[in-house]
Amino acid sequence: MELKNNFIHHVYFWLKNPESKEDLQQLIKGLDELAQVSEIKWYHIGIPAPTDREVIDNTYAVSWLNVFETAADQDAYQVHPMHLKFIHDCSKLWSKVKVYDSIQY
Repeated sequence: MELKNNFIHHVYFWLKNPESKEDLQQLIKGLDELAQVSEIKWYHIGIPAPTDREVIDNTYAVSWLNVFETAADQDAYQVHPMHLKFIHDCSKLWSKVKVYDSIQY
């Protein structure tokens, strides 16, 4: 797979109740539904890998990686009704969110 000239949007979620399997599953279900937004070219929903090195931050609960063809597609996603519904329905689950956006160097 080639990811040249795409807009990468990577979101990390920390749960308010990190031990809650129900909250984890609800967040993942919400992301699965959100993945249907047509502007998303490719996505990945992940949990921390069982790796242990000093440079790794595995304190998050779920990562959400999206690939968009353009920054304009990502902008459209931000205001898409499905994205706004996801935030409304799931924001009660997380205590912290970090977003890393990147473009081709």
